[in-house]
Amino acid sequence: MPIKNRIADFQKEMTSWRHYFHENPELAYKEVNTSRKVVELLKSFGINNIEEGIGKTGVVATLENGIGKSIGLRADMDALPILEENNDKKYRSKAIGKMHACGHDGHTTMLLGAAKYLSETKNFNGKVILIFQPAEEGFAGAKAMIEDGLLDKYPIDEIYGMHNMPGLEEGILAVEAGPRLAAADNFEVEIIGKGAHGAMPSNSIDPIVCGASVIQNIQHIVSRNSDPKETLVITVASFNSGDANNVIPKSAKLSGTIRYYNNQIGELAKKRFFDVVNSSCEAFNAKAVIDFKKGYPPTVNHEKQSKFALNSAKKIVGSKASAHQKPMMGSEDFSYFLKKVPGCFAWIGNGESASLHNPKYDFNDSILTIGSSFLASIAEDRLS
Repeated sequence: MPIKNRIADFQKEMTSWRHYFHENPELAYKEVNTSRKVVELLKSFGINNIEEGIGKTGVVATLENGIGKSIGLRADMDALPILEENNDKKYRSKAIGKMHACGHDGHTTMLLGAAKYLSETKNFNGKVILIFQPAEEGFAGAKAMIEDGLLDKYPIDEIYGMHNMPGLEEGILAVEAGPRLAAADNFEVEIIGKGAHGAMPSNSIDPIVCGASVIQNIQHIVSRNSDPKETLVITVASFNSGDANNVIPKSAKLSGTIRYYNNQIGELAKKRFFDVVNSSCEAFNAKAVIDFKKGYPPTVNHEKQSKFALNSAKKIVGSKASAHQKPMMGSEDFSYFLKKVPGCFAWIGNGESASLHNPKYDFNDSILTIGSSFLASIAEDRLS
């Protein structure tokens, strides 16, 4: 079974919706216009069971037909604080310094396409909960919606989501059980030493030399403390100190991220991080002030739901349905849903394009009907 014919019929409509969202990007928890447009379109489909404002700017709509299970389909809506460089696109961002550089405009459109189709055909028995989520980009919109009572007001048996992937062949649907994306913890460390003249280092407690040692030593957590069969990444992404070439500064600051799939490895890394940073600074008579921020948990697909979603994908794209996409070290707040409800997070190939979070990125409109058909098929197959 290829793309659903009825969904193919409104490819042009979907493209116009996507371009509207792309032209009018909004950042985390500010998706007011985006949510309003989503609600407007849902009502035009004849869907009136809609609640706004869950998780600040989230939208939840319910499609119900007969008696059966309840499944959730989720799309994210927020954009990024990036200046778009696609000046050749007529629908480029109208908001300076903001753009849909991760394809959330496409994700929202694909779910709207599935909603339009399902509202017309009602070829299912049960409930489809359509979740339009804010603030995926680092601000945990999924968690905010859950804490705002989403799963209490709208109990669901399973949940499904999807993300586009540049560089993955156009139209491929990649679905696999187990870890898909990593947990993402973040840290900031201020090393406090003692400033002095650059020609008199013996009068200082040099935070730069100390910081260099800290950066080297925390890499040993990966190579010497973590099981080599497990995945762990510790990256120092910034190291800042000093303003003059003849002054040893009083302090230095470094920041970075810790990524992993296994929560036990994450706890080990956190404990050792504090131990190593503090002891390294102590060796230089310096002091460490650590701000460790727990981020998104790992995104781990459930076995049963992944097998089911793969079968649905095969109905849509045939041999382009894949169970062999390697997990990645990026993070995704769909993980909060998967900790509460069995489900699956899939990838859809965006073809050759700029990478995610790149100022030249653009979502591939050719895959809109594929993604919508996939989401609609999940609903129909699971609630058959």
